[in-house]
Amino acid sequence: MSDDVRADVDGDVEPGYEGVRDAFAHNFAVGREIGAAFCLHVEGRKVVDLWGGVFDRKGTRPYGQDTLQLVFSTTKGATAACANLLAQRGDLDLSAPVATYWPEFAANGKEDIPVLWLLTHQAGLPVLDRTLTAEEVQSWSPMIDALAEQEPVWEPGTAHGYHAVTYGYLVGEVVRRVTGRSLGTFFAEEFARPLGLEFFIGLPEALEERVSPIVGSLIPEGGTGEGMPADFARTLLARALNAGGAFGDSGFPNSRAWHAAEVPAANGITNATSLSRFYAGLIGTVDGGPAQPLLSAAQVEEARTVHTSGPDQVFLSLGFSLEQPIGQGFWRSSPFSPFGGDGSFGHGGAGGSYGFADPENQLGVGYVMNKMSSGMLGDPRSRRLIKACYGAIGVEPKYF
Repeated sequence: MSDDVRADVDGDVEPGYEGVRDAFAHNFAVGREIGAAFCLHVEGRKVVDLWGGVFDRKGTRPYGQDTLQLVFSTTKGATAACANLLAQRGDLDLSAPVATYWPEFAANGKEDIPVLWLLTHQAGLPVLDRTLTAEEVQSWSPMIDALAEQEPVWEPGTAHGYHAVTYGYLVGEVVRRVTGRSLGTFFAEEFARPLGLEFFIGLPEALEERVSPIVGSLIPEGGTGEGMPADFARTLLARALNAGGAFGDSGFPNSRAWHAAEVPAANGITNATSLSRFYAGLIGTVDGGPAQPLLSAAQVEEARTVHTSGPDQVFLSLGFSLEQPIGQGFWRSSPFSPFGGDGSFGHGGAGGSYGFADPENQLGVGYVMNKMSSGMLGDPRSRRLIKACYGAIGVEPKYF
């Protein structure tokens, strides 16, 4: 790596992890990044903490250690952790019908759907028949009412399909009914505060100026991208991503209204350091954090136990068969989400962000960026970074 490339990257790397810095710098050198950050914890210790590039396309200021970033579906990992913590405490029975906690949900043949199927995307509720405005989606109750009356699009439990936006409302409403707290509040009090995270589902206005704007979109102008059919807008995935028609405005990810709302499947705002620390704190202890991991070893095993098989029905609408193994709300490592270790679990987000834990190798990993990738089958940036991490610890990553 040349010195001018290295100048774009700041942060700290412990001896032995220099290859991760090189991989991070390479992503900028080949033009794949505008602004980004990456962090790695090993056995609860932060060994890599990097950031680089610029805050926005105009280059108004550097992408700094204090920059915050919208991470889209990487938020789902935080939401899954909330449900798993309640299960660990005995406050939530994942085998019980959702209607036990949310009686209105029983309408239109949903009375027997267990909570687990919300976490595993098996409930058959990835889309809404009701048309909602962005304001309704962001105000919570209209989405909850729409989901309560929605009829499943497949027989629940017989298949799974990505609940891109509805996942957060479904799981979040169960958490709210059990605890009396919104998902964003519960996560802040039970995870972010104990671990000292800057990870928000519902961003305080005072922090808005620190949020780096998203550049680009998951679907490029014209509606097609790598692996995308020309009629993408009419597919089940497009409908799932659009939440009842609310997100026709491509500028919504950078709006204050979107950042302020609680959309627990899609609008978490954080940084790489907090993402990495979050996953490290799920499976072990971290400096300055709780004396015990937030999830017990037994709950971690349950959280990452795969409950799905066969093709994802939502992605099947794109014309290809995707088999993404899903645990209790978390993705498991797979060719689609190559987290490195075979037992790794976490979640990725639109455009390329991700966070995951690898219990066998005691890793917590976080990556955020402002430049969206348009591919649906992996991202060269993240693959390069993960491969470098496993190279540093002398382990051959899977799916690479």
